[in-house]
Amino acid sequence: MGTNKIITIGRQYGSMGRQIGKKLADDLGIPYYDKEILKEAAKKSGICEELFESFDEKPTNSFLYSLVMDPYSIGFHNSFDMPLNHKVFLASFDAIKDIANKGPCVIVGRCADYALAEYNNLLSVFIHAQLEQRIKTVMERNNISKDKAKDLITKTDKQRASYYNYYSTKRWGDLKSYHLCVDSGMFGLEGSVEIIKHALEL
Repeated sequence: MGTNKIITIGRQYGSMGRQIGKKLADDLGIPYYDKEILKEAAKKSGICEELFESFDEKPTNSFLYSLVMDPYSIGFHNSFDMPLNHKVFLASFDAIKDIANKGPCVIVGRCADYALAEYNNLLSVFIHAQLEQRIKTVMERNNISKDKAKDLITKTDKQRASYYNYYSTKRWGDLKSYHLCVDSGMFGLEGSVEIIKHALEL
């Protein structure tokens, strides 16, 4: 099965969104992008990759942090024109568009659905699952206690929501923000991938 679609995947932490995206890309024989976006954005913008990782799906309004970090990463000549977190976001935004312009692919996170909203071959997906199922997944994956898993889920989801809501005009996890929402706790890895593949055929 091939596709001419670009599939973006938003995901709750512990919902297997990354695994679903990777398997979907493998099944379709198209490129998969997650952290790779940061490398592409760093390469294109000249901003060091570590800064992309530090801002990755984490919004910050710290103007002081921007001023402190900016001279070392960008150059003193433009330290005051735009906060660093905005520069990093815009560079990621451009990298996502460059990736999508190359052809069909699966992109996980990073407001990709918003960046590509005007693309008529876009299918935006949100993966979610019940909290207890996600706690179990995170406990097993990270080898941590139930309390630590729950804290990590709460913190990561809050960061992802804040990033998405800050930079886009939509709401993270809101049904209206996506073409398709899939409960991976109900359908599992294989079932979730099949649902998305079926949606691509419609």
